[in-house]
Amino acid sequence: MKYGFVKVGAAVPAVKVADVKYNIEEMEKLIAVAASEGVELLCFPELSLTGYTCQDLFKEQLLLNKAEEGLLMLLDFTRQLDIICVVGLPVQAGGLLLNCAAVIQSGSLLGVIPKTYLPNYNEFYEKRWFASSQDLNPTELYLAGTPVTLSAEPKVFQTSGGVKFGVEICEDVWAPIPPSNNLTMAGAEIILNLSASDELVGKHAYLRSLVAQQSARTMSGYVYASSGFGESTQDVVYGGNAMIFENGQLLVEGDRFSFQPQLQTAQIDVERLRTDRHCNSTFINAQRHAHAQVIHAKTTEIHPFELTRDIDPHPFIPADAQMADTCEEILNIQVAGLAKRLLHTNCQHVVVGISGGLDSTLALLVCVRTFDKLGLDRKGIVGVTMPGFGTSDRTHDNATSLMQLLGISQMEISIADAVNQHFKDIGHDASKHDATYENSQARERTQILMDLANKLEALVVGTGDLSELALGWATYNGDHMSMYGVNAGIPKTLIQYVVRYMAELPAFAAEHDTLIDIVDTPISPELTPADEQGNIKQKTEDLVGPYELHDFFLYYMLRFGFRPAKIFVMAQRAFGKAYDKETLKKWLTTFCRRFFSQQFKRSCLPDGPKVGSISLSPRGDWRMPSDACSSLWLKECEEL
Repeated sequence: MKYGFVKVGAAVPAVKVADVKYNIEEMEKLIAVAASEGVELLCFPELSLTGYTCQDLFKEQLLLNKAEEGLLMLLDFTRQLDIICVVGLPVQAGGLLLNCAAVIQSGSLLGVIPKTYLPNYNEFYEKRWFASSQDLNPTELYLAGTPVTLSAEPKVFQTSGGVKFGVEICEDVWAPIPPSNNLTMAGAEIILNLSASDELVGKHAYLRSLVAQQSARTMSGYVYASSGFGESTQDVVYGGNAMIFENGQLLVEGDRFSFQPQLQTAQIDVERLRTDRHCNSTFINAQRHAHAQVIHAKTTEIHPFELTRDIDPHPFIPADAQMADTCEEILNIQVAGLAKRLLHTNCQHVVVGISGGLDSTLALLVCVRTFDKLGLDRKGIVGVTMPGFGTSDRTHDNATSLMQLLGISQMEISIADAVNQHFKDIGHDASKHDATYENSQARERTQILMDLANKLEALVVGTGDLSELALGWATYNGDHMSMYGVNAGIPKTLIQYVVRYMAELPAFAAEHDTLIDIVDTPISPELTPADEQGNIKQKTEDLVGPYELHDFFLYYMLRFGFRPAKIFVMAQRAFGKAYDKETLKKWLTTFCRRFFSQQFKRSCLPDGPKVGSISLSPRGDWRMPSDACSSLWLKECEEL
C-alpha cells in the first residue's frame, strides 16, 4: 500500500467443469499477470478449483482429493509471489462438506473460510451437497499439508501494510444480514466475494445495485468475482461478473458473457475509507460489539508505486447525466435557506451587490427564485452596481442588463469619490495599488450595501463562494461580510455550471445571452484599473492560481484529510499534461499557505446554507483554530 491505495483484482478464469488440472493452469496464468501488475489482493470465483456446477460429482472422493492437490499446486506456484489470492474449493471437515474460500500467499495457506448461506433455488440446490458454516463445530484438520481450524468464527486478514480484508461467498451477500456486515464492523476495509451467480433477465441490475449498496453501507471496498462462460451447463448460464466497488462507487466492471478469461483490477483508496468511517458516528456505534479473529499475512516486498486509477479532476462537478438534477437541487437548497431567513425576519426586501461576475449573478438568481416562490414582488430585490477604479465595461453592462431583464429594483452608486476621500483621510497615495487600495473599495461597497439595507429594512445577501472562503480571497469586513451568504457552500468551479443551467431554462430565455456572457467572463475582483480599452486587467487566477486546482485541493484535503504528498500524486494523475509538476507544486503550496493563514476570516462567517459534503462554517463542519500552524503541510509541499 502506498498513499493509501491498495491494488485489487477480480479474476474470471477459463474453466472446465471437474477438470482441476486445467482450472489450476488457467488460474496460474491470471495470478502471474496480476502479480506482474502489482495486484496485492486477487479474488477468484466460487469453487474455482473444481468448477461450481459439478453437482453430484461433489460426492466423489476423487474430485475432492484432486481439489486438495490443486490447492497444493497453487501454493507451490505462489511460493515466490507476494500476492494474496483467494480461491474456492470444496473442503471435507469430518462428516461435513463445505464450500470454502482459501486465502493463500507466498506458498502459505493463511486461512479457510466456509460459506454461511446456501441457496435453495430450483436451478441449483446447493444444500444437496454442502453444509453451512452454521452447522460446523470448530474442527482441526490438515489441508494441503497445513494445519487449519475450520469454524464459523469471523476471520479478518491483515496485510503487512496494515490493510484488513474479509471474505464472503456468493449467497452470503444476498442474506438479510451478510457476513460482511460483521467483518467490516470488526475492521475489514475490503471484502472479497467469490461467487457463482447465474444469469437471469433483470438479475444483473439487481446484483450490481446490491453489491454497490453493501459496499456503501459498510464503507468498504468490495471485490466481486463470479463464474464465467466455461461454467455454463445444462439449464444455467454464467456471465462472468467482475466488479470492484469503493464505498458504493463502481471503480471497474468486466465484460459480461465474454468467452475469454478476464482480470479486472483497480486501486482502492483505503485511506479514504478510513476517513469516512472515523467521521461517521453511526458506523462507530455499530461496530462497538463486533469481533473477529485477526490473521496476519506475510511481510511483502515494496513494489514501485504508480497511480493507475482514474481521478476526477473536477470532483465537485456532477456527471452530465446528473447535471440538471444536481443544479436544481443546489438551487432548491439555496432558495429554501434564504426563504426561511426572510420569513423568520418578516423581511420583504433584500440588497445584493451586482458586479457582473459569476458569484453575484448566482446570488441574484437565487433571490429571484426565492421571491417568486414566496409570491413577493421582484421589486423588493434591490440590485446595486458600484463601479470603481477597476470596473470594466463588460461586467458593468452585463450587471445592468441582467437587472433590467429580471425586473428588479436597480441602483448605481459610484464608489470613486468616497474611496478617494477615504484615501485622503487616511493619507494613502491613490497611485499605490496595494492591499489598502483594493480593500478600501471592497469595504466601501459593503458599507453601502449594509446602510441601504438599514434604510430599506432589508437583508444584505452575500455573494462569496466556498472556494474564496478556502483561499481567504475576500476582504475582511468587506465582501467577506453579509447578513446571509447564499453561495457559501458552492465552489467556484460549480457555480458556472449552475448559472449556465439556469441560462438554459425557458423561464430565463430573455436573460440567456447575458448569463452566458457572464459565465464566459474572466474571474476578477476588478480592484485595479482596467486597461485602455476598458477590459479586465486584474485576473484572479493569475494571482492565486486556477480555481480548478484549488477546488481539487480543497475537496481532497477537507473531505478526506489527505496530506499534500497524496494530493500531489492524485493531481498529477487527474490533470495529466494540463499542468506540469512544478505548477501543481506551486499552487498546492499556495493553497496550503492561504488555507491556514486565512482561517480568521472563516471564524466569523455569516450564516449560509450547506449545499454539499464540504462546508467551512465555523458552526458546523469545519472548526479550526485561527492560529493553527501550517509548517507541517508547507514542509511536505517543499519536499514534493
